[in-house]
Amino acid sequence: MTRDLTPLFDPGSVAVVGASDDPAKYGHAVAAQALRVPDRRPVHLVNRRGGTVLGRTAATSLGAIGEPVDLVVISVPGTGFETAVDDALACGAKAIVAITAGFAEAGPAGLARQRAVAERVRAAGAVLVGPNCLGIADNTTELYLASDRFAPGRVALLSQSGNLALELQLRGAPHGLGFSRFVSLGNQADVTLVDLVEDCARHEPTSVIAVYAEDFGDGRAFARAVAEAGKPVVLLTAGRGTASARSARSHTGALTTSADVVAAACRDAGVELVRTPREMTVVLAALAGGRRTTGRRTAVLTDGGGHGAVAADAAEDAGLDVPELGAPAQDRLRSVLWEQSAVRNPVDLAGMGEQRPLSYADTVRELLASEEVDAVLMTGYFGGYAASEGGLGGGPAGGSVLAEGEQRAAKEIAGHVAATPKPLVVQSMYPESPSCRALAEAGVPVFAATEDAARALAALTGRAAGVPAGVAPEPPAATPLGDPSYHGVRALLAAAGVPFPSAREITDEPGLVAAAASFEGPYVLKALHVLHKSDAGGVALRLADRDALLAAYRRMHARLGAPSYSVEAMADLSDGVELIVGVQRDRRFGPVAMVGLGGVLTETLRDVAFALAPVTAGSAEKLLRGLRTAALLDGVRGRPAVDVTAAAAVIARITEAAAAHPEVAELEVNPLLVGPDGAIALDARAVLG
Repeated sequence: MTRDLTPLFDPGSVAVVGASDDPAKYGHAVAAQALRVPDRRPVHLVNRRGGTVLGRTAATSLGAIGEPVDLVVISVPGTGFETAVDDALACGAKAIVAITAGFAEAGPAGLARQRAVAERVRAAGAVLVGPNCLGIADNTTELYLASDRFAPGRVALLSQSGNLALELQLRGAPHGLGFSRFVSLGNQADVTLVDLVEDCARHEPTSVIAVYAEDFGDGRAFARAVAEAGKPVVLLTAGRGTASARSARSHTGALTTSADVVAAACRDAGVELVRTPREMTVVLAALAGGRRTTGRRTAVLTDGGGHGAVAADAAEDAGLDVPELGAPAQDRLRSVLWEQSAVRNPVDLAGMGEQRPLSYADTVRELLASEEVDAVLMTGYFGGYAASEGGLGGGPAGGSVLAEGEQRAAKEIAGHVAATPKPLVVQSMYPESPSCRALAEAGVPVFAATEDAARALAALTGRAAGVPAGVAPEPPAATPLGDPSYHGVRALLAAAGVPFPSAREITDEPGLVAAAASFEGPYVLKALHVLHKSDAGGVALRLADRDALLAAYRRMHARLGAPSYSVEAMADLSDGVELIVGVQRDRRFGPVAMVGLGGVLTETLRDVAFALAPVTAGSAEKLLRGLRTAALLDGVRGRPAVDVTAAAAVIARITEAAAAHPEVAELEVNPLLVGPDGAIALDARAVLG
């Protein structure tokens, strides 16, 4: 259930416990911020010594205030924290912001204290942000309970780092970025990132949610909240490159990193995942305008060939398409440009801008109107004429007429953009020029760096603007897997509809002879309970008859001495492609599926893709089609195409079965052989958690 955070963001009254006149104490900074608008709501300052703080009489305790308080900020030493919480609840507080540190981040004892406090707060029907946080702010309700000021705007910033929040504010200022809310997440003992995302999704003044998180808590719940938010969410996180902490006992475990899991969750939920504060600022500047499209066909408009070529490369690097324009679009462009202009894409004015600055606007109009174009990236000198006139340097001498024309062009461009849902992003050598500022004020993102402009446009187009894959709910837990052996895992998957060749487990030669008589050869012999059987020489293929099978068994058993073996019917490998399908249970995001090119070269090629499990057959097919080696599925060098639809259906069944068994840490089918006539699993293993 979603939580009501109204007392947190719009309380009727506020008290700051630990308010101080000492500038070195955080209680001083918070109290000073709280008093910025003393007429909006009552603000009470509490200091156990009494006296005055910031020129106001301070109460010696919350009880001494003599009236209920809706929200209490606690900034006291750790030894007095629990008492302060109890006092806050006793005076009717429905929200607490806990600045005090020294809890879960300090070790097990601190974690136990933190949990006990959170339980008391919840039992009283209140909410708690923190502990170990840096406060909150809400510009829409004039609530200022953090040490820093945040310019007003439409971005809600939820951060586990105060310094990063400050950097984002500084970086955002040149782009006109402002914030509706700021919340320092702290330890998330009670109010979680999920609670805040859900509340910001309902907050009308917020149009974009920005998150810096090191700890997602319940990662799947976070992904689900984002998918249901209906607003863009931009995520910056740390530790993306660290490998899974679990000691991997399968290819799936060895290949799955924290970065893979987070990226898969973000893709499925529709999150814009960024790597640095600069990239986050770029994406937020783009999304704040609210103009998004589902297509990625991008027209590059330039006034110089070099800028156009570089921008086209940057656009493709960002995942955009820069297709050659068709004859109708080229004809319309020729009607507004001169003969030497290039109109194929990139579209190059080739000097016409200096002769007629309005040609920029005319070209933008035609490109935005074209059915072949989803978005426009304008790059190069635009802004330089007005920059020279405004004293910024760089423009041609005597450029006042050109400056006036360029500023008229900027107004016309803004009008063309306002008349269409398609986005325009601008890269300029002179982003601070009057012409570029006019575009920015009209909601057109303007950047100095080409790669920033391309990344911004990518955030406005394609998958990010469409319907995300969604976050599948975990299926109800099935009866725990009682037999994690090879044949036990085969039985589990076979019951879920995963096809396997005929097989029997044997422990001696009579059993082997009986197995060979139960189905026709050729045969496969596998040594069981041996990790990485192929590497250890524990797999023998293409054993034509019973005699070959028996000879292989004697050689293998003499070398490995395995306690048991599996005799199986040999599948036809001639026209097949070997895939790997695995599911690993992540401590934050639950079951995560991996699909890719399988067989003995899995870890060498590392051509794999990830998604939150279970996946649908449709999602599985998209993952397969996105592999670097996807061309193999359609047949190469005379080989027939394989049945990708059948493979996707089997992948869906494998991930569904694995997701229903929370006791299984890793489950893997490798290889899953897919051929022209279907798919069949040739090997399987599971690792219990």
